[in-house]
Amino acid sequence: MNSTYLYGANVQANGIRQHYLRYGGGDAAVAGGAPRQALVLVPGITSPAITWGFVAERLGRHFDTYVLDVRGRGLSSTGAELEYGIDTCADDLIAFIDALKLENVILAGHSMGARFAIRAKTRGAKGVSKLVLIDPPVSGPGRREYPSKLPWYVDSIRDCTLGADIETMRGYCASWSDDQLQLRAEWLHTCFTPAIVQAFEEFHSVDIHQDLPDIEVPTLLMCAGKGGVIQEEDKTEIQNLMPNIRITLAEHAGHMIPWDDYEGFFEAFEDFLGHPL
Repeated sequence: MNSTYLYGANVQANGIRQHYLRYGGGDAAVAGGAPRQALVLVPGITSPAITWGFVAERLGRHFDTYVLDVRGRGLSSTGAELEYGIDTCADDLIAFIDALKLENVILAGHSMGARFAIRAKTRGAKGVSKLVLIDPPVSGPGRREYPSKLPWYVDSIRDCTLGADIETMRGYCASWSDDQLQLRAEWLHTCFTPAIVQAFEEFHSVDIHQDLPDIEVPTLLMCAGKGGVIQEEDKTEIQNLMPNIRITLAEHAGHMIPWDDYEGFFEAFEDFLGHPL
């Protein structure tokens, strides 16, 4: 099958340059007179958009797929003068969808990106018809700590800023393929360390559970079977807060689900998106 990659582009939204990659949209994607449904994918804490390209290629077979560089990462605006809190980043998503005039959007986020997607919806994001929350951190005040530790992120960014190779990255992500490690070694230096530190700290200082009862659109929570991020008691609590949420399991994957089990990741969507993936 031909590549679904269309282009990378920038849009001015919420006062910053937001860079994104687009897959599967445009005139070539129109079938039967109807354009493909838009899907906006928000990566995790140290994942520039390009690192999700292998996932977006497949999503682009069925959806007009946009993968964002969250501020402070990739080719989006960055620097000490910007704010990086959850509310600001949620407002970036709201402004992005509005700037591109997207409607009937599936808003999907991995890890940190899922928390931003939740907050964007409760802060008034329009045009969002479904949410997909991929293994979001459920830590917060008085809650169990997020299982990863901050030095893992900070040290790997430092190494890539100085100049890292595949073997350096293998020390951080031992199970990843050489291609995945190469891409991370090439792009991780674009992650602005203060932005990463603030996001990580907010995993523990911001309780996203308070937002969940206010979400009214159909929502899928995908949990990693081996990630240690979402445990059984967390699923129960989330189900109580959102009785209509659908919860699925990528049984054989850690937190970076599609890196660990590519097919299992797409199987865990079940029929939620309306297309077999």
